[in-house]
Amino acid sequence: MASLRTTQSEFVLDVAKLIEYAYEQGYELTFGDAWATSGHCTNSNHYRRLAIDLNLFKDGKYLQKTSDHALLGTYWESLNLANRWGGRFKDGNHYERRYP
Repeated sequence: MASLRTTQSEFVLDVAKLIEYAYEQGYELTFGDAWATSGHCTNSNHYRRLAIDLNLFKDGKYLQKTSDHALLGTYWESLNLANRWGGRFKDGNHYERRYP
C-alpha cells in the first residue's frame, strides 16, 4: 500500500487532470476547501489533504447544483478507483481520494 504522502501526490496529479478537463469542457473553476483543520465531518479527507471542493462556473454563472458537477464527477472517478465524487453523497463540488 502506498504511503499517505504518496497518495496525496497522486491525488494532486488527478486534481490537475480534472481541472484541465473542466476547462476543456468550457467550465471555469475556483477553489473551495482543499486542506482544512476544522469545519468538516469527523475523519474528513480534507484533514488529510485528500479532498478538494471546487466551485464551478459556465458562461460566468456559478453552478451550485450537484447535477452541474456530474460530468466532472464521472471523469474524476474514471481517473482512479480510489477517487470518489461527492455527488454520490449529496456534496456535488467535492472530489476526494480514499485512503487507505
